[in-house]
Amino acid sequence: MEIIVYPGKKKTEIIGEKQGVLLVNIKGKPENNEANNEIIRFFSKKYNKPVKIIKGKTSRRKMLRIWL
Repeated sequence: MEIIVYPGKKKTEIIGEKQGVLLVNIKGKPENNEANNEIIRFFSKKYNKPVKIIKGKTSRRKMLRIWL
């Protein structure tokens, strides 16, 4: 799954989709891996499955792997 994140927002939520890519507001800040950890927590809870960031750990555009 490909996502574009906007870190440092008030709430973690999916805000839309653009050309097959999810747009996601993230509560965590981009420092100290907070935003990445919040992404993993959010999508793990949403799908009730393990999630891993496989591409884009330091970028706003990320690729996630969700084990279904």
